[in-house]
Amino acid sequence: MRLTQAQVDIIQTLTARELGPDTRIWLFGSRTDDGARGGDIDLYVEPGSLPQTNLFLLRQKLKRDLEKNLHHAVDLLINNGQTTAFMRLAKREGVPL
Repeated sequence: MRLTQAQVDIIQTLTARELGPDTRIWLFGSRTDDGARGGDIDLYVEPGSLPQTNLFLLRQKLKRDLEKNLHHAVDLLINNGQTTAFMRLAKREGVPL
């Protein structure tokens, strides 16, 4: 996995702040390959409970905060209660944070 512990801590802290402490996070995509270089940070997130606010706006805020603090582009996929095939793939092939 090509994230530092400091980056993992930032991801976990910001995600828990927005979506709650029971939120589960997976890193998927090119950053899971230690032999690869570059690439954005792809995250799949399952909130502990669905937020009562607009999930689209919350996702935009969290993405912006993550990018600002990580200094990398972030693709953020949040499960809204309707799991898609792509979400299942991200979870199956991803690395839990």
